[in-house]
Amino acid sequence: MADKDLRINEQIRAREVRLIRDDGEQRVITTAEALEIAKEQGLDLVEVAPQAAPPVVKILNYGKFKFENEKKVRDSKKKQKLLKLKEIRMQPKIDEHDLDFKSKHVQEFLAEGNKVKVTVRFRGRELAHTELGLDVLKDVLKRIEGEYVMDKSPTMEGKFMSMVLNPKTKK
Repeated sequence: MADKDLRINEQIRAREVRLIRDDGEQRVITTAEALEIAKEQGLDLVEVAPQAAPPVVKILNYGKFKFENEKKVRDSKKKQKLLKLKEIRMQPKIDEHDLDFKSKHVQEFLAEGNKVKVTVRFRGRELAHTELGLDVLKDVLKRIEGEYVMDKSPTMEGKFMSMVLNPKTKK
């Protein structure tokens, strides 16, 4: 729940609330009583479940509570890994050295944890010999030696034959 949705202290409009104490004890009391208890302790009355009947409130330090929630959100964002899709393009008539060079790039991208789309572009009469493109893609797979998981096997899409590789998950 977003902090903007939480009502605190005098913003709570319900006549009765369910107060949950630190020790887990619950009781239904008037909002005025709950506010008074919170003020005595020098803390805030925070509505944590407004949809409940009666609404559920807790007595706590709102500033600290808000900070802790923001910290949890930041930490969860840090743990997320954005997968990028990198693309390597080549022709069916590719030289050995160029194929080595491109294969090394594919290996580097996979090592960095990125998805890699390997594409062979056919031009003109090359479209009649798509098996040459398939051979090039198989050659790339031989050169990168099992550091990948095949996400999408080689398929034709218009003038392009492509496959998608995922990095192997480290466990």
